[in-house]
Amino acid sequence: MSAPAFNPAAYTAQLADKASRLRELLAPFAAPELEIFDSPREHYRLRAEFRLWREDGQRHYAMFDGDKRTPVFIEEFPIASQRINALMPRLKAAWQASDALAFKLFQVEFLTTLAGDALITLCYHRPLDDAWHAATSALAAELNVSLIGRARGQRVVIGRDYAEETLTVAGRSFRYRQPEGAFTQPNGEVCQKMLNWAYEVMGERDDDLLELYCGNGNFTLPLASRARRALATEISKSSVNAALHNLADNGISNTTLVRLSAEELTQALNGVRPFRRLAGVDLPSYEFGTVFVDPPRAGMDDDTCRLVQRFPRILYISCNPETLAQNLALLSETHQVTRAALFDQFPYTHHMESGVLLERR
Repeated sequence: MSAPAFNPAAYTAQLADKASRLRELLAPFAAPELEIFDSPREHYRLRAEFRLWREDGQRHYAMFDGDKRTPVFIEEFPIASQRINALMPRLKAAWQASDALAFKLFQVEFLTTLAGDALITLCYHRPLDDAWHAATSALAAELNVSLIGRARGQRVVIGRDYAEETLTVAGRSFRYRQPEGAFTQPNGEVCQKMLNWAYEVMGERDDDLLELYCGNGNFTLPLASRARRALATEISKSSVNAALHNLADNGISNTTLVRLSAEELTQALNGVRPFRRLAGVDLPSYEFGTVFVDPPRAGMDDDTCRLVQRFPRILYISCNPETLAQNLALLSETHQVTRAALFDQFPYTHHMESGVLLERR
């Protein structure tokens, strides 16, 4: 992992450059003026991953800037959450004092939440034994965290294998289970801004919501509360399990979640083939007024674009403005961009999240 070039003094100019780039990409589609949502300047990142580098007999947190043989030692990490920064020296002191913790430890991953929870994953090039388990159990209690040990063929959990998050949307708190290793939005404060924007843009609906790529239900929970019913799809088993828990934990009963890829759902809706995973789901009974998509960086394939064009409103969150623009070239044949937003999930990098609402012409 490489560290972004942390420079708060340049933040405003960098955000302006991102906005200019996004405006240029959206210009061919007659998009309205951007709504811009900035990030905290520091302590915004809730996840961090470090390799460990041995020097002078000690292991140090390290990142790399292009050259994998030249580490940059990290003592503090101002873009990471305050919880990560507080845990880093305490964890380092623990492995320095314990051979059971330190032996062949090569990577550390932190997952924290705005709610104050923390999960640490320790990765090893050796089997995890009873001595490691005893040392790690004591450390988890001391740090008030959950810990996971990973080695070839082993995954040992001390506490929980997920972190617990609470995000507030339109004054309501939603609780989330965020599994280790599964995707979660790294910038919690900006994630809340994204959720509130999508909630407001969605509006109160008397028809149904279709969601593709729902993940752990990050958007599903607040958006489902705006629709009569919701059908959400996701292909990752761990994300599906987390989403099902999150729906139940938040008392959301109007949503059906199915483990299907976007391509498989397209086949199901087109009647190309049946899926046992859709047994008991009466697809023809849904009246989808809005489809919500948050695809991976590659964007949507042409078949999925054609699928979402069937629906009156397309709410699209994108982590790659270039593939968003490629998809809009197709979607704009039938729909007009009526809202557009930039969310600065990744300060001090060229990456950004964006959102558009498209409505049928």
